[in-house]
Amino acid sequence: MTTKGTPGRMVRIDDEVWAAYGQLCEAEGTSRADDIRRHVHARVAAWRKKQALERRLRHLSDEPADGDIL
Repeated sequence: MTTKGTPGRMVRIDDEVWAAYGQLCEAEGTSRADDIRRHVHARVAAWRKKQALERRLRHLSDEPADGDIL
């Protein structure tokens, strides 16, 4: 069941790891769903930051340096 209009996603995780993950999240005061969402958001944010940096570096390497003849 989803909330706030977000679509549900399906992942396959074996029962033993899922149960242990539930215990871990409970000990940390969070839910599995919230922990997974935070992990995914952090990974995507880091990837986007890396992509932006790579685009900027490519752009800078394409710009002529001071004193270059065009």
